[in-house]
Amino acid sequence: MIKNLVIVESPAKAKTIEGYLGKDFIVKSSFGHVRDLPKDNNAIDIQNGFKPTYVVNADKREVVSQLKKLAKEAEVVWLASDEDREGEAISWHLSEALNLNESKTRRIVFREITKNAILNAIEHPRAIDVNLVNAQQARRVLDRLVGFELSPVLWKKIKTGLSAGRVQSVAVRLVVEREREIERHKAVATFKIVAQFDAGGKRMEAELNTRFKTQAEAEDFLQRCIGAAYAIESLEKKPTKRSPAPPFTTSTLQQEASRKLSFSVAQTMQVAQRLYEAGKISYMRTDSVNLSQEAQTAAAVEIARIFGENYVKTRQYKTKSKQAQEAHESIRPTDFAAVQASTDRNEQRLYDLIRKRAIASQMADAEIEKTTATITISGQPEKLIATGEVIRFEGFLKVYTESTDDEELADDDVKGMLPPLQEGQALNLQRMQATERYSRPAPRYTEASLVKKLEEMGIGRPSTFAPTISTIQKRGYVEKDNREGKERAYTVLTLEKDQISAQKKTEMAGAEKAKLFPTDIAMVVTDFLVSHFESVIDYSFTAKVEEEFDEIASGKKQWDKMLENFYGSFHKTIEDSASVERSTVSGARELGIDPVTGKKVITKLGRFGPYVQLGEEEEGSEVKPAYASLRKGTFIESITLEQALELFKLPRVVGEFEGKDMKAAIGRFGPYIQHNSKFYSLPKDLDPLLVTEEEAVALIEAKRKSDAEKLIKSFPENEEVTVLNGRFGPYIVVGKKNVKIPKGQEPAELTLEQCLELAAATPDKPARGGFKKKAAAPSADAPAAKKAPAKKAPAKKTAAKKATGTATKKATTAKKKAS
Repeated sequence: MIKNLVIVESPAKAKTIEGYLGKDFIVKSSFGHVRDLPKDNNAIDIQNGFKPTYVVNADKREVVSQLKKLAKEAEVVWLASDEDREGEAISWHLSEALNLNESKTRRIVFREITKNAILNAIEHPRAIDVNLVNAQQARRVLDRLVGFELSPVLWKKIKTGLSAGRVQSVAVRLVVEREREIERHKAVATFKIVAQFDAGGKRMEAELNTRFKTQAEAEDFLQRCIGAAYAIESLEKKPTKRSPAPPFTTSTLQQEASRKLSFSVAQTMQVAQRLYEAGKISYMRTDSVNLSQEAQTAAAVEIARIFGENYVKTRQYKTKSKQAQEAHESIRPTDFAAVQASTDRNEQRLYDLIRKRAIASQMADAEIEKTTATITISGQPEKLIATGEVIRFEGFLKVYTESTDDEELADDDVKGMLPPLQEGQALNLQRMQATERYSRPAPRYTEASLVKKLEEMGIGRPSTFAPTISTIQKRGYVEKDNREGKERAYTVLTLEKDQISAQKKTEMAGAEKAKLFPTDIAMVVTDFLVSHFESVIDYSFTAKVEEEFDEIASGKKQWDKMLENFYGSFHKTIEDSASVERSTVSGARELGIDPVTGKKVITKLGRFGPYVQLGEEEEGSEVKPAYASLRKGTFIESITLEQALELFKLPRVVGEFEGKDMKAAIGRFGPYIQHNSKFYSLPKDLDPLLVTEEEAVALIEAKRKSDAEKLIKSFPENEEVTVLNGRFGPYIVVGKKNVKIPKGQEPAELTLEQCLELAAATPDKPARGGFKKKAAAPSADAPAAKKAPAKKAPAKKTAAKKATGTATKKATTAKKKAS
């Protein structure tokens, strides 16, 4: 007889908790959700209050069977999933799937996995919070309804395989609108004046607090400064204080880990999940900035021990967001004295960030003296300003400084110290420069700044940010990419030794690193949704829906009534969309007439992405139109006729190698060189229109060398089978199937028969791509990945399996011939 059965979501968490409880407790994992909506039309009974039907996931049947057996034997079953809506729903689904007896079932919650927290939770159990469960159900059902009904509309009107979602589509809209804002931006040049002085043997810089619109105005100002005298008119010393940022919430952790550690949003959550399950940090899905009294005390003790009592300042932060979900704590270390949390580099780096931020939040303000010097120019009305800062007391700055989203502008905020100055002091001008500077458009979103924007707008919650950002990239709506800048000329006017000189310089403008770019399909889909489904993609409406989920969670609103109000108008727009002509939403544009052939040039969205077309299909004519894929960073809505005509120069013969032509072209996956039926991707620094014969040959030879180093073994009697050395070690390739090599097996000693046997024993991966007509659309706004592990689709006879069969037949034939 089992006394106590504790069920948690993950094996890692189970292992940690089992170490804190005695022999009377068995801790098991449910591996996330055990039930979900089936992928068919019968998932939701719309006519009867949107009642959902749940089924046990195929890959969880064995888990449920084992848990059900243990639950029957146990005296008490403790449901210990996370303390949020998703966690509450997991506990409820377990209770239903395992047919748990209410009298012997306990729900426990904790915000950190420490011995005290676990034992305290056991002492204070509660019932399952049905309001939280209903809030999660409302989100799940509403997102299924939107995805299930709206995605097929996109398949019919735009392209098969597309998906739409309540939060996903709004996130894509933000990226699309920012891109168009950048496209519309016209850079305006102004001249910034910076003077360099000798102040008693020390160098000092000062700026004019206005900018000149034209070079003539800037030159006129410098001309007026020739022979002028400069002096300190006034000195203003102002003591200021700088306070620390609050401890991390989910979104601020994602933002800061992106800035400081270059983590993606998904990576931040995966690493934080491991730290939480190892008992090193508190729960990582939260929008609260609170610290418990115990945490504040522990932080104060550690600060006093390291820095002294004068560095301690206990603070209780308040969450500004009115949409803040449950009353969680902020993200913090479970033990403030623990400096080392993991041997894994990324886990340790993220832990350091969390610990330093939490400790800094309980430290004294930094005391800073800011000095502003106003400098007069004899005979001129304009004045120069020099500023500097002196840190009188470091306070929290000893531990942590928050980063900013705009790296370029951040440098402008860094103030150095000024040399000793006095009012009336004369200054010796060494040099004055007027530098041409251009206005910048709003920056493209990074993953983290998009999360920040969504949170500011009240769209999404801590558990949905990371999956939303991942989804819009997986669906092909948004690409995270680096883009090289373009060379831009600017002018520098210099006044030195009473002489003015002009110099032309160049700079790289518009370079981007790890920014989010929309694809053409994102633009077409966004325009279609804005035109025909405004309510679904409206920012304020989406935020209002989130507020309604909050009201359900607090018991102020019935979830079925909320769904009824939403679904009525939504379903009507779905029905109305049937009359929309597909041709009106393709994004197609006529660019003009090719001056050489006189044929029409158009651009449109095709099955494999955007392209341009020269000429039209003519019935009975053997002459077909010419097609060319758009280059990365070029959009259907903005490509010009000149740019399109350049694309028709491809494919072009670059030269000859080994008696065969090398052709440069642009394909579905970018620019490439084709030679002897093989394809070689062109790196970013090589343009398919400009790449030379020598560069193409070097590319081919470099790829061959790389492939030779990768090859461990091949089989002349069957070219479809090879043993390769990959990023994660040796593996076998049979056709298009990758096969693991068992431990202890020497890759170089594998025979063809062994490779084929291993391939036959390896299940095929589910096929990717389009959807069946009646299949449910994927939930675009599903909660965090850890909550609902993906189902394993039943194996089908894929191309890889066929290749394995073909390879086996070839091997058998070769064996017979050999014998």
